[in-house]
Amino acid sequence: MAVKPIPEGYHALTPYLIVDGAAAAIDFYVRAFGAVEVMRMPAPNGRIGHAEVRIGDSHLMLADEDPSMGYRGPKSGGGNAVSLLLYAEDCDAVIERAVAAGATLTRPPADQFYGDRSGGVTDPFGHSWYVSTHIRDVPEEEMRRVVAEKVREAEKK
Repeated sequence: MAVKPIPEGYHALTPYLIVDGAAAAIDFYVRAFGAVEVMRMPAPNGRIGHAEVRIGDSHLMLADEDPSMGYRGPKSGGGNAVSLLLYAEDCDAVIERAVAAGATLTRPPADQFYGDRSGGVTDPFGHSWYVSTHIRDVPEEEMRRVVAEKVREAEKK
């Protein structure tokens, strides 16, 4: 049997986060997002060299910072250029659980014009998460119309 180019249970794209405190991040992701730890490989210095958790049907890989290799988390690197989108059955409940676990609410959940109810949090390690529940299908032409209206409104200001 041939080896699959994408391992069983993985998708073509898997986020890999660098974290200052990977063990604490794993604990947070378990409490906040219902993650299941899949693996943890220690680095020689007692930190985590590589770990994986599963959230829903997707894997998230992470490791501790290693400045000698240029790996720094968002707090050490001066900010975050990436955000993660997590679809959930009940985004309000997940956001509430994430805040209770230590996340900072950045955007309260609200119904969006593109058909999702979504909100945002920043985890204690500086990573931005948007949590959404798809609540209605919106035709592309309706989304384009709404965006065009929002652009016109912003240009008037």
